[in-house]
Amino acid sequence: MVKKLLLFFVLVFGAYPLLAQSKTVTGTVTDATDGSPLPGVNVLVQGTTTGSQTDFDGNYSIEAESGNVLVFSFLGMKTQSVTVGASNTINVSMQEDAEQLGEVVVTALGIKREEKTLTYAQQTVRADELTATRDPNFMNSISGKAAGVEIKKSSSGAGGSTKIVLRGNKSLSGDSSPLFVIDGIPMANNKGGQPGMWGGVDAGDGLSAINPDDIESISILKGSNAAVLYGSQGANGVVVITTKAGKSGKTTVSLNSGYTFEHYLELPDLQFKYGANGNAKESWSTTPGDYQSSYVEEFFQTGHNFNNTVTVSGGNDKTTAYFSYGNITASGITPENKYQKNNFTFKQSTKMFNDKVTVTSSVIMALEETKNRLPAGYYLNPLTGLYMFPRQRNFYDFKNNYEVFDTDRNLYTQNWFVVDHHQSNPYWIINKEPKTDESKRIIGSLSLEYDIAEKLKLQVRGNYDYAAKEFEQQHAATSNSTNVHPKGAWDYRKYEDQLVYTDAILSYDTDLSDNFSLNGVLGASYQKTVYGDGVSVNTGTIGLLYPNEFTFQNLPTNVQVSSTYDGSVIKQGAFANLQLGFKEMLFLDLSGRNDWASTLALTGNDSYFYPSVGLTGIISEMFTMPEAVSFGKLRASYTQVGNEVPFNRINPQNRISSNGGVDRNTVKPFFDAKPEIITSLEFGADWRFFQNRLGLDITYYSLTSKDQFIEVPLLQSESEGGYTTKFINAGEITNKGWEITLNATPVQTDDFQWVTAFNFTNNTNEIVDIGPDDDKVINLGSSEGYQSKLVEGGAFNDLYVLKFLRNDQGQILFDAGKPLRTATTELVGNLDPDWTLGWNNNFSYKRFTLGMQINGKFGGNVFSQTESMLDGAGVSQRTADARDAGGVTVNGVDQTSGAAITTVDAETWFRAIGDRNGVGEAYVYDRTNIRVNQLSLGYNIDVSKLGLPITAASLSFIGNNLFYIYKDAPFDPELAMSTNQNAQGLDNFNLPSTGTYGFNLKVTF
Repeated sequence: MVKKLLLFFVLVFGAYPLLAQSKTVTGTVTDATDGSPLPGVNVLVQGTTTGSQTDFDGNYSIEAESGNVLVFSFLGMKTQSVTVGASNTINVSMQEDAEQLGEVVVTALGIKREEKTLTYAQQTVRADELTATRDPNFMNSISGKAAGVEIKKSSSGAGGSTKIVLRGNKSLSGDSSPLFVIDGIPMANNKGGQPGMWGGVDAGDGLSAINPDDIESISILKGSNAAVLYGSQGANGVVVITTKAGKSGKTTVSLNSGYTFEHYLELPDLQFKYGANGNAKESWSTTPGDYQSSYVEEFFQTGHNFNNTVTVSGGNDKTTAYFSYGNITASGITPENKYQKNNFTFKQSTKMFNDKVTVTSSVIMALEETKNRLPAGYYLNPLTGLYMFPRQRNFYDFKNNYEVFDTDRNLYTQNWFVVDHHQSNPYWIINKEPKTDESKRIIGSLSLEYDIAEKLKLQVRGNYDYAAKEFEQQHAATSNSTNVHPKGAWDYRKYEDQLVYTDAILSYDTDLSDNFSLNGVLGASYQKTVYGDGVSVNTGTIGLLYPNEFTFQNLPTNVQVSSTYDGSVIKQGAFANLQLGFKEMLFLDLSGRNDWASTLALTGNDSYFYPSVGLTGIISEMFTMPEAVSFGKLRASYTQVGNEVPFNRINPQNRISSNGGVDRNTVKPFFDAKPEIITSLEFGADWRFFQNRLGLDITYYSLTSKDQFIEVPLLQSESEGGYTTKFINAGEITNKGWEITLNATPVQTDDFQWVTAFNFTNNTNEIVDIGPDDDKVINLGSSEGYQSKLVEGGAFNDLYVLKFLRNDQGQILFDAGKPLRTATTELVGNLDPDWTLGWNNNFSYKRFTLGMQINGKFGGNVFSQTESMLDGAGVSQRTADARDAGGVTVNGVDQTSGAAITTVDAETWFRAIGDRNGVGEAYVYDRTNIRVNQLSLGYNIDVSKLGLPITAASLSFIGNNLFYIYKDAPFDPELAMSTNQNAQGLDNFNLPSTGTYGFNLKVTF
């Protein structure tokens, strides 16, 4: 299996020049183990730069002279040299090189280690897995490919953000997102605004700036055990991105071009049989009709995505260079939703001073523009009016004339049948409330490596990460009056994020004796991060001086441009790692980092040390194993690391408000603060069987997070200086779980190969302690029937909703013919799945390839406010079915008389349980779902028959999120309304889930 992974690496990156000589030598290179052809083998005329490479059938052709020596090399195989004689045919059979087959992976700080020596769980996702189906956000492509990784895609359409969590939520008040690292250096991944139950727009994230075609591999360091060298930044795990670099030899040019179209998978189940009574806005008539329905589907269009990248790679034995340009032009499934991205990447590496010094520089640039991401929630969302429009009316009267001219006001006003805080004309929102989001990103880095001695190396690196964001939303006059003044409203934000990072790392790698090896790392780092430095203005219901003039000059005097500043943190660190090996069978790993953080500068607790210890034993080297066992390893590790201290918690400051006044801080300074501490214990076993044809990796972890940052009310005796609340260190959360990965090659013949992999994850979260609050509850927010809160003894993402009021026999209690509900929300489930499964399959037959991924989430619950609203408005199919059936069948009883109630009028029932403040229990669904998540069918073209200067080419059919095998919920449970920590598994007029289908062409010259 390892050979095949290495084979792909060489196919993508290996290329050598072809220079004309006196005769053509041809032949076939095969694997001595099974006689199968080896594609991607480098063939070089010794002493020259003349080279070639075997094709997919192991064939090669090269110009050489008699007496020349041909050198055959391939990663994982022993290099062979053959002298050219009289024959024009040279066939070679290559032997495995056991030492090379020890797979090398990228770990923290970009340090490369043999996988067998690691004392913690780590998974690598290769470049071909990231780009196979051409998802613009590379993290979406990781879903199901690694155990312990939870990925949720925003429902906002083209250009939306992604939420990533490794091994569960760990913080009551902070963020549980992992650290992202590019070539060993941390990157900023600041998310903009996020929608909520009442509305709002997804402002994207920093990950979208990365071009997936520039990524060589991604290493996922799931626990703090693996990421302790990053200190508190790595407490939630680390995603290490290694980018492509130039390769010596012939200059190669590659084109990766894809087109996909996008279509919704399902819409809410709506009825078009019953209209409204009179001019009502709800459709509760009992007189059947045949009303127009096509306008709902017509609103959604086919989305298009053009994704193209051109790369150039080349160099010599001293200098290599890599350049790429990528472009994405996309449109979503809603009108006027557009996304445009341009990426530029340049990377160069030069060796100097007898190859003792290597200087590497890189620049990544990204320009993004997104228009009209769809909001979520009730307000200013085109889907509310689209779905709830009264059925007996003619929708096209409003679609084709979404605005009418008001002669009295001398402007165009919204044309809609009612003034309502829920409903607006969808086409008015699309055309008269435009949203634009622009982002400019540049990441520049410089690295210097100096080989001080044979086994001693010094590396010094620097990095500057800059992002500028500009967001604007215009609300024309007569938009929704709940949010917008009659003269219109303007929401404008412009801010910058900056990250400056530098480190110095001294590494030493040696054999102490025949039995002992030593690998040591010693270093220090400096990092300064600034988030959200800019300005903002939001006129809201205050309005503008003159209608529909969206400029600073048109702001009323009581609306001021506010300064924004989300945070500034300076962090210094010193770190060390020591790995001691014994006979290549036992490895002891010791790591430690000391952080000094500016967020703790006034506390006296600004210095914290984080230790880690791990032990790995290669069982297959210690003992004689059965022939079926190729490799066996046991590992264990322990780590204690602090979570990030949020900005402005220690000494909160006043802010300038939007009306020009001062928003006085009411939170008492917290000068006794200390970081949240996460203690991690991990055990694992990695096994390989049948000459690596079968692999099993099992990991058990236990994480305990203590000293959370919790905001509590001040006691009366503490209420001085205008303070009302304070932060304390308290609380405890645990995450315990299993991660299992099973890899297998069930079939491998000369022509056919099947490689399959299962990734299984189970995580159990518990809130052990909530702090000194008497109620043992932290409220995170509520939304009319749904509440997000943390309760001692419960779990993160527990779902609380209003329930039916029942008697001891479980019967629903009624009063005056209407069902009763509980006075407060009650626990009904949890939004997280009990366990997840990703099943990946790759088939190859001669030149054909087939890749398929099936993802499953099992257990857990989700909640739909959309379904509740549709029921309350009488527009869901279930309300029509109930009218057809003469009512709703229930098991109820009148609370006063005790009379049994078995049937309830449809309108009475659904108005009582639906709408905004209904009985949420009725709209809780099982989160379990199984889907075909990715599919690619490709053909590797025989370029030798084309007569063109092409070295490789392939054509593929690709698809993402194709269809469900099983699903209970009436919406996609894996589509997040928001990527905030506490808004998962919720649906409030979210954009429908979509599937994409298309084609991709790869050509290398």
